Amino acid sequence: MKNHHLSFEFFPPKTPEGREKLRNTRSQLAKFNPEFFSVTYGAGGSTREFTRDIVLEIQAAGSSASPHLSIGGDGKESALELLQSYKNAGINRIVTLRGDLPSGMGDAAQLVYANELVAFIREHFGDTFELLVAAYPEIHPEAESYEKDIYWLGKKFEAGASRAITQYFYNTDSYFYFVDQCLKAGIDQPIIPGIMPIINYQNLIRFSDNCGADIPRWIRQRLQQYGNDMDSIKSFGLEVVTNLCEKLLANGAPGLHFYTMNQVEANAALCRNLGFTEAS
Repeated sequence: MKNHHLSFEFFPPKTPEGREKLRNTRSQLAKFNPEFFSVTYGAGGSTREFTRDIVLEIQAAGSSASPHLSIGGDGKESALELLQSYKNAGINRIVTLRGDLPSGMGDAAQLVYANELVAFIREHFGDTFELLVAAYPEIHPEAESYEKDIYWLGKKFEAGASRAITQYFYNTDSYFYFVDQCLKAGIDQPIIPGIMPIINYQNLIRFSDNCGADIPRWIRQRLQQYGNDMDSIKSFGLEVVTNLCEKLLANGAPGLHFYTMNQVEANAALCRNLGFTEAS
């Protein structure tokens, strides 16, 4: 599928078995020629070494890797060292996020907000990296208001970000209304929908409750109805998310960013359904 950005997100595994599984996932999804693979970064840099290792491995394998970066428990000096190592490895894109502090740190460290991190990277590295930021069509759970959430997204772009990736959602109206409101606020940079395949009902409920993503009642009811019938859950999930993506792309979304959960099957099936070309 031409003219649409495609990217996949991984989390850094902490075991040799997880690393090997991720290598297989990455090699299979690389056949769809994504623009990049991003790799998440735990609260306060809790997965820092794992993230860096996975990023460098992906880059060395010939794909474009985009590390997530935040400054919470980490200091700015550590972030500068990490950014320099990414620059040296030919990394040219960073997903910049607000720094969450690891539990137990209290006021021991200072949060660095995403707009501040974007400005910090621009100050020290100029245009070395394209900087992507997060957006929340259904409002960040800690946002003061809908308007304030859009205001702070605008501040991220003013600081030097070029694109945003959204939290996942299952209601296309929430995305297109959000984009319209951003345009009215003077934000015209691309806002790429984040897509969460439906693979495991309990995990989806837990993630969604934690991050404030809404699961429409009709989807919850069907998933509850299937109980432990994993085949039915996956089949229903594939149908629902395929339709979601088709509506997004047909109505002007600039691309899709898949939260893969390091899984191959569901993400590859979605890409095939959507007509993304797969290399043999």
